Amino acid sequence: MAPPTAVAFVPARSGSERVPGKNVRQLRGHPLLAYAIETALQSGAFSQVVVSTDSEEIAEIARWYGGHVPFLRPAEYATATSPDIEWLSFTLDRLDESYDLFAIVRATNPFRGPDTVNRGLEQLLATPEADSLRAVERVKQHPGKMWLLAEDGRTMTPLLDQSHLEVAWHAGQYQALPPVYSQNSALEIAWTRVVSETGTREGRVVAPFFTQGYEGFNVDDEEDWERAERLLAAGAATLPVIQRAPYAPAG
Repeated sequence: MAPPTAVAFVPARSGSERVPGKNVRQLRGHPLLAYAIETALQSGAFSQVVVSTDSEEIAEIARWYGGHVPFLRPAEYATATSPDIEWLSFTLDRLDESYDLFAIVRATNPFRGPDTVNRGLEQLLATPEADSLRAVERVKQHPGKMWLLAEDGRTMTPLLDQSHLEVAWHAGQYQALPPVYSQNSALEIAWTRVVSETGTREGRVVAPFFTQGYEGFNVDDEEDWERAERLLAAGAATLPVIQRAPYAPAG
């Protein structure tokens, strides 16, 4: 039986607010976007690496680094509040080929390499009951120690009801609390059928993909960008190796 076909999507809209031009801002000589494209290409898992963007400038950069940009994303699917399912459905419907699986490989996770992608794909294929897989990591700020303020701000109650517990979570040590995981943006892989069947990108049964080290590190603001540079300078994190010359605009 032939292995399932897969496509990688690298979303890269313009208009980032907290880090202006984030997707094309240079990190170690290449735009952030380039490392996501290179990660997907080096994994060898995908028939195509498709970049979804609303910007012709970003599209040109993506093509330089080997990404496929068959069309631009409509502006209404590229706002700061646009859900992924909008551009995802739009793109899947318009590709020339159909695929069994898709992965979302975001530009904002530069330290997730091709081995991470392949590990995730192998895990999903080994979990037939799952519609999708999503990267997660154990939380450092446990919701059992979170509080809601009263309207007047004078008192507060636990975010989670703990009245049934002998020792409330907010009164216990972190190590004694039930493990809770938070999603990060390092990797998402799903069967394409879930988009049409459920109208979501993840479906009904989601498998956890536990990221390791800095795989889940996400560049979300200027502080994250500075930390990424420090991690690279210290040798604590690495980027996928890009053999292509740095992007140079024509003319």
